[in-house]
This record gives sequence, structure tokens and C-alpha cells, in this order.
Amino acid sequence: MRFSINVPNFGDFADARTVARVAAAAEEAGWDGLFVWDHVVHSKEQRRGQAFGDPWMLLTAAALATSRITVGPLVTPVARRRPEQLARQVATLDALSGGRVIFSAGLGGPIADEFGSFGDVTDPKVLAEKLDEGLDLLAAYWSGETVNHAGKHYRVDDVTLLPATVQRPRPPVWIAGYWPRKAPMRRAARWDGAVPLFQNANHGEAPPVDELRDLVGFLRDQGGDRSTPYDVIVGGISPGDPAKARALIEPLAEAGATWWDERQLITGTDFYRLEPVLRRIEQGPPSLLTDRDSIIPGLRLADRRLPQPSGAAVTRVSVT
Repeated sequence: MRFSINVPNFGDFADARTVARVAAAAEEAGWDGLFVWDHVVHSKEQRRGQAFGDPWMLLTAAALATSRITVGPLVTPVARRRPEQLARQVATLDALSGGRVIFSAGLGGPIADEFGSFGDVTDPKVLAEKLDEGLDLLAAYWSGETVNHAGKHYRVDDVTLLPATVQRPRPPVWIAGYWPRKAPMRRAARWDGAVPLFQNANHGEAPPVDELRDLVGFLRDQGGDRSTPYDVIVGGISPGDPAKARALIEPLAEAGATWWDERQLITGTDFYRLEPVLRRIEQGPPSLLTDRDSIIPGLRLADRRLPQPSGAAVTRVSVT
């Protein structure tokens, strides 16, 4: 399992210098990734008067301040952006970071505030159509090949966007959604990872193990026989006590989670304030080592496949 820090793009983290500081601290403390929200106004009622930073500027600052950790948005609403512009932003960040980008996408919300405030379409069905069509376009653009496309929402005539992404054939794509809603998880099964929130566990709360196990089984059934690694990202607040952290997270790893994303509760104020987030970062990520594990510098344990029906997971270890 890998471990990441999750911050919004508002409050203290609207400042790119603050995000750079957080990224450097996370890398120093041994975390594997830093993920940043992608919102324009979020909830206007709750965020009125707060500053927002552009996520791509924030992620650029994070990439420049680090050399090892993964960076990326968590999550970008593709329907709110032009696919060609988004493709260039991701490819530029991938080049700048030396291939350390993971791209996470979703429908986006709150829809009324994030889309309706600007006169954009608010029909979730249309937004889902634009998300799917936009994802296919992004993959085509990142290839560096010539793109011609005539779809329901987008048209492209003889366009080649260079350079292609550093990661080949493209950066990993994770898809967000609420479980047990099946439509977003069907979408996730077509890509490289799932970033679920759960009916009984919102942002900052670890999901029930049985619900995660059900989701992993669904993703396995939808994805078929995979030849590439697949990630399942869950998160919450891990206890400071190592034994309690292991008791919380190890069952999730055994159920199929490959990333633990450290998140503050969204119901309070700590999640957009530097001090509590930095304090948690400096404590370091949870440790799930057991007698079966070994520490070998330079090994990357992210490439974990979905569990097989027996519950045993096959892990591919690659040297970075």
C-alpha cells in the first residue's frame, strides 16, 4: 500500500508556496503522494470569502519542490474544462515532474455551484457523457498521435498535441464516484483506478471493510482479466498510534485498497488549514509492515492487482 496527503485548493492551500512547502514536507517524511482538489467555488455558501488557487499552478509548485512523490488532482471535473487545454496541462506537469503525475477525474460537484453558477449545463447525464467523451479525447491527445474526432459534445479535426506525455502510453487515470452507485464504478473499471466515497463514509472517514470488499468484487467483475495494474484509493484520518493505524488500514489493504489517502474531516476547518495538515505530515505515513514484509530501497509497491476471488492479492513490484 502507498500513502498520500490530500489537500483542497482553497483556504491556506490556495497559496502555491504553501502547497510547495507541504509537498516538500511530505516527501521528507516518507509519504508517496500529494493530491490537490480541483474546485472553482466548491460550496458557495460554505466557502464564501475564501481564496481559491488554480490546481495546476499548485501542482506545478509541488512538482518543483519535490523529486520523488506522485502528484495530481483529486479530482478534476473533465466536463468543466476543454479537453485540449486539460491535455496540455497534464502533459506539461508530467514532463516537469519527470513522469510523476496521476490524473483523477469525476463528474464534479456541487453541480449547482460549480457548473450552474457559470451558466453551464447541470444535467448529470450530460456531464457524464462529456466526462466519458473527454477522457477518450485526453488519452488520444496524450499519445502524441493525430486526432480526428466527431462526437456528441466535441469535435477535433487533424490535431496533434506534442509533446506526448512522459508516461507511456499515458499517465494513470483514476475515476471517482460514490459507491454503491454502479455507473461511476463501471467507468472506473475501464481505466486504471477507482477513488470511491461511500454511502456510510464521506470524506475523511475510512470506509467499512465489507463495503470496500463489495466494490472491489464489482470492479473485478467489470474489468475482466487485467494485464495492467489497478489501484483502489481509500482514505480518512489514521490514528497516531501505530497499532491502531494498522488495525484500521490493514483490513482495507487486505480487501483490495492499494492507496491510503490521508484526509481531514470535511465537516470541520482543519482540512483547509496548514498547521494541522503539516503536523500530520511530519508524523509520517502509517506503517503496515509485518513479518512477511521487507524494506528494500527503491522498490515501488503501487502496482497491486485487484484481489482474486479467494481474497489473495497478486503484487507486482517494480524498481524505480
